[in-house]
Amino acid sequence: MRRFSLRLALTLPLLPALLFAGTVAAQAPEEQGSTQANEMPVEQIPLRPPAKPKTVDDLLAELKRERNPQAARQIANSTMATWSDSSSPTVNLLMQWSAKAAAEKRNAAALDFIDQAIILKPDFVGAWNQRATLHFTMGNYKKSVSDIEKVLELEPRHFGAIAGLAGILTERGSKDAALKAWERYLEVFPADREAQEIVAKLSEELAGQRT
Repeated sequence: MRRFSLRLALTLPLLPALLFAGTVAAQAPEEQGSTQANEMPVEQIPLRPPAKPKTVDDLLAELKRERNPQAARQIANSTMATWSDSSSPTVNLLMQWSAKAAAEKRNAAALDFIDQAIILKPDFVGAWNQRATLHFTMGNYKKSVSDIEKVLELEPRHFGAIAGLAGILTERGSKDAALKAWERYLEVFPADREAQEIVAKLSEELAGQRT
């Protein structure tokens, strides 16, 4: 969740294609009578097992090391996709219905769907974050903060929830707390230039107020 246009589009990893290849030698016309002597064996490329999906820990370690903003954004998208997959088809469907209802401004239905998802899987960080986002867009900041706190209890490195908290603190005028939240965000996602700019701006404003 975040207000400051963090583009958290969901992406799914692509499975690598496995190619099979073989070669057969061509026979010259005069050698057609002795096929066995001139046949070449088919060479098969050994199959490689599919790459093991990266864990959240793997992705966050990469995100912390990456300094290229575009590459970091791709890692962030993959991380959010991982957090948004409950591994339960029912819960994932409820989340999809909630997102669709929210897009159509049917907020009551959106809340109902996401509430059901949380009941079914109370430790699913993606559902809590989605409900925090919904409350935020509805202006229910107190409820949004409550859900964000639950997200960060389950996953303290959830940079989307941290950004959402920073946004709410900024809107409330709590600049000191907002700055600390953005600094915490950058500890997880250091290559986000937009967040870097926000931190620089807040730091200047607060320094000016103290002089």
